[in-house]
Amino acid sequence: MVLAGGAGTRLWPLSREAYPKPFIRIGGVSLLARTYARAAALPDAAPALTVINADYVHAARDEFRAAGAGDAPSFLVEPFGRNTAPAVALAALAVAEQQGLDTLLLVLPADHLIEDVVRFTRDVAAAGALARDGTLVTFGIPPTHAETGYGYLECGAPLGGNACTVPRFVEKPDATRAAELVASGRYLWNAGMFLFTARALLDGLRRHAPALLAQAERCHATRTQDGEMLRYAEDAFRALPDISLDYALMEKADKVAAVRAGFDWNDIGSWRALVAQVPPDADGNRAQGEAVFVDSRDCYVQSADRVVAAVGVHDLLVVDTPDALLIATPAAAQQVREVVARLKSSGHPAHRLHRTVRRPWGSYTLVEQGPGYKLKRLVVDPGAALSLQLHHRRSEHWVVLAGTATVVRGEERLTIRPNESTFIPIGVRHRLANEGTESLVIVEVQTGEYVEEDDIVRFDDVYGRVPPASTA
Repeated sequence: MVLAGGAGTRLWPLSREAYPKPFIRIGGVSLLARTYARAAALPDAAPALTVINADYVHAARDEFRAAGAGDAPSFLVEPFGRNTAPAVALAALAVAEQQGLDTLLLVLPADHLIEDVVRFTRDVAAAGALARDGTLVTFGIPPTHAETGYGYLECGAPLGGNACTVPRFVEKPDATRAAELVASGRYLWNAGMFLFTARALLDGLRRHAPALLAQAERCHATRTQDGEMLRYAEDAFRALPDISLDYALMEKADKVAAVRAGFDWNDIGSWRALVAQVPPDADGNRAQGEAVFVDSRDCYVQSADRVVAAVGVHDLLVVDTPDALLIATPAAAQQVREVVARLKSSGHPAHRLHRTVRRPWGSYTLVEQGPGYKLKRLVVDPGAALSLQLHHRRSEHWVVLAGTATVVRGEERLTIRPNESTFIPIGVRHRLANEGTESLVIVEVQTGEYVEEDDIVRFDDVYGRVPPASTA
């Protein structure tokens, strides 16, 4: 089970709500694809079930396809995030129904970087031996420093090999407490990876979080199967509590064990962690993209589409994207989430969207926006189509630059070629499709009193973005 939620706010502006941390690429491969491949390589593993927001399903499918995933992935689709406990509960209900209560369920966050697959496989096997007797197993990482960004777990009685009981969990500590935990030698970082049978998980929730399990069962009853996707009624899903599996169960359960990881591990939870993946030059400078360093040392520069020059500076983090620039010291990297919080509270779209936004049908790039208008460049993939939709507060003017557009406008069906255009009035149902073999490129001009992305009503969508009917 791959958990592909989480906005990765500490990695802004690279990671954003609409294109989060699991899609970050390291060595040309996304963290999500790496996790899926790691799971698929386990002996006797069934195809992974990926828990993911509805907005990311098609991007995830593209990542798996690019990574050469053999078995067809399946998805548990969340209309919005509800933390790890509800996600795992729904997955366990689905697995128990399809494969039996004694099926082992390995829970893997999609944003961890693990290179040593051989040792990872060995440790999963050790955890499986414990989990088969009803133990809830987690994985602990031997700490290398006093980290305040991770939770910790205490190693209790040895269970043979590299396993131990877990008498206590400690939430993210302050610096003094973290140093004490590491110095004691009894604590490991809590990796947030788990292994248990579906039966043990559900029995544990029934005892320690009965209200959560009851609502998960009600939500599970609303499920619909849409190809490889499991979907749920929004009102039933919304009633699930927003709580982690640690809080809901692991910290309360009696039969909990940890396997001390022998594999390398990095959760890529901050810029400091991501920067460490880039080799430094002789002056300690690191770069992704085009960068020039003059009389500078211990700096990191990431640039998307232009040259960045660092002159006479030391110990700086510079991340340049088309619509946002981050400048910080590595020591303050954890505070980047505060930038995201301020952008979100002010309603600024940069907390959620990049300038170029991927969609199941292709992508759009925001070119310019002002009071009462927005200008976009849309690229629609061959054979793809936008949903049948309307807008209550804006009209749209489409000009075709390349390819041929098939347009539904009200009761009309139009063919629009390069240097031709069409107008979509407010309140008119419409759809844009590319029935050709080449990419369709258009300029879209939106005008109206409100031109934000949430002014959209979908009636039909080939990508399943029209939610199942409410149970109310």
